[in-house]
Amino acid sequence: MSEEKREGGLGAPTRYPLDQHGEKFYDKQDLHKELERVYDICHGCRRCVSLCNSFPTLFDLVDESDTMEVDGVAVADYQKVVDQCYLCDLCYLTKCPYVPPHEWNLDFPHLMLRAKIVNFEDGNSKFRDRLITSTDMIGKMATLPVLNTLVNAAKDNKTVRSALEKTLEIHQEAWLPEYSRPTLHTSLASAAKTDTTEHAGEENGKVLLFTTCYCNFNEPDIGDSLYKVLRHNKVTVSLMAREHCCGMPKLELGDLKSVEMLMQRNIPELYKKALEGWSILAAVPSCVLMFKQELPLLYPDDERVQVVAKAFQDPFEYLVKLHKAGKLDTNFKNSLGSVSYHVACHQRVQNIGPKTRQILELVPGTTVKNIERCSGHDGTYAVKKESRAFANKIVAPVVKQIKQQNPDHFGSDCPVAGRHIEANLATGQTHVHPLQLLCKAYGIPESL
Repeated sequence: MSEEKREGGLGAPTRYPLDQHGEKFYDKQDLHKELERVYDICHGCRRCVSLCNSFPTLFDLVDESDTMEVDGVAVADYQKVVDQCYLCDLCYLTKCPYVPPHEWNLDFPHLMLRAKIVNFEDGNSKFRDRLITSTDMIGKMATLPVLNTLVNAAKDNKTVRSALEKTLEIHQEAWLPEYSRPTLHTSLASAAKTDTTEHAGEENGKVLLFTTCYCNFNEPDIGDSLYKVLRHNKVTVSLMAREHCCGMPKLELGDLKSVEMLMQRNIPELYKKALEGWSILAAVPSCVLMFKQELPLLYPDDERVQVVAKAFQDPFEYLVKLHKAGKLDTNFKNSLGSVSYHVACHQRVQNIGPKTRQILELVPGTTVKNIERCSGHDGTYAVKKESRAFANKIVAPVVKQIKQQNPDHFGSDCPVAGRHIEANLATGQTHVHPLQLLCKAYGIPESL
């Protein structure tokens, strides 16, 4: 067997397009045959058992079957494994020895995605899941006058939360975010018009800031921190005229029609900016990954999507490039002490290296300890009644490490992961996003 095809080869994994328009993509018989093939390989390996609940679910189904092999598992139960996958991608990027170019050609996350898409097309999705993945619609409604106050009050009301659990199966003890009024996009648009910072006329590059649904509607301080760090480093910052959800929540649901609709709304403006030489940044790793990896694999022949993918960057990836060019301001005013840093899955699988840690460790008197375990939140997985217990189990090793490290600060590039860790830590210590830590180090006021 050639070097690049053998198990444990040193070559980089190859990711093939999803081929959602292929002749057999929606063929259930073909899908079930591929699920059986992959499940059988996973059953014989079991290397990924500690990553998420998909693998324990699969192995339990096998071990409890009459044959104790995959052929003893009912085809109807295949979906139980699919339902536990939230597309973190860690099995593909960090564990599986059989990913392409290995001859077994195993891409577990994208097979799960195919099964989700077929399941959605069959009309098997819940109203709850279609609702909570409609982030633009919910955000716009929840930030309206009067309604904004009611929504924020309701999220912590025991009676309302009990009703939500009974009707929508949203766990009554799960952490839910507040909705901010005004939105980040509105606030930054106003700030950009009145930008009178010391370096307003200078330029160390130009960045189009994709605000993201979460930062726009829920935690604007995170996006504001990114804006201020960039301006502090003499970077020109612009916003999209009209921004829509990146599509990751709908992709995880298997709703490709909505993914394509959102792509067609976002890509034209992003493409225009990319051609003009703008770098594109977003403070949420899932949004960056959507434009960097998932959309290019969904639309490999769309030149606009490919150009945008090359322009999209993680914020700390961009800051490291500034630093290497000698353009990053390293005149930090405040030490951060000890930091427990949770590496978000969707940042980790971008293959950019520990860029957040590299930047934070430039701050004098600061030590950063990486925690490379999934938080189990996934945006929606940790709030669902049927999966919250699994999400809490997955985050437990992260919480244990933070307690052992007893840091001055802990944070994650993924804000919902950070909040899920915070809720399970239950010590009263608050998650601080690395961009907010960087503002603290610079001595920049955080609030909008």
